[in-house]
Amino acid sequence: MTKIGIWGGTGYAGAHIASEAVKRGFEVTAVARKTPEEPIDGVTYVEGAIDDVTFVDKLAADNDVVVVAIAPSKQVPSALPALVATARAHGTRLGFMGGAGSSLVSPDGPRLIDTPDFHEAWKAEAQALVDVLAALRADTSSLDWFVVSPPALFGRFAPGETTGKYRIGGDVLVVKDDGMSEISGTDFALAFVDEIAEPTHRRERFTVGH
Repeated sequence: MTKIGIWGGTGYAGAHIASEAVKRGFEVTAVARKTPEEPIDGVTYVEGAIDDVTFVDKLAADNDVVVVAIAPSKQVPSALPALVATARAHGTRLGFMGGAGSSLVSPDGPRLIDTPDFHEAWKAEAQALVDVLAALRADTSSLDWFVVSPPALFGRFAPGETTGKYRIGGDVLVVKDDGMSEISGTDFALAFVDEIAEPTHRRERFTVGH
């Protein structure tokens, strides 16, 4: 049975990934600073901090895949060296929830974060995940990693509709014919767990959307 540890397992993306993984029969441990009031059946919850190197090492040692689904913040880039080192040491695969900011708006660019309509207030958090992707791409080791970038609209503020389907856009933002770029938490989790169940994007980032 595949064992999955999820940093941010009580957040919007992390909880959906945990729920989908449990449905597939995976053994799931969700890490957060506190246990949720409404836990998901079948998920084991533990309290831990991503800046605790000893705990980071234990999570990598105990799981086949470690998912990083923490909301964009400075925590993830600063914790990346420990995440990478421990995953490499234990042969653990690393999966990241990426941001939409690094996605290209067309095959020739620019990135979404570089477009005029990208809100200035979002840039600091978006840049954190841009930096994570750049660091992973610069890694020359045999580390097994993948990044899944959501569409422009993703989160509790835009829950979307569960369709049981998704599209993949490589490095390009996934946009529907009506110009909307969105996906539900459930369908994002479907794409994420599909990659865990049947890896097809090793050492790659891919975008998803409806």
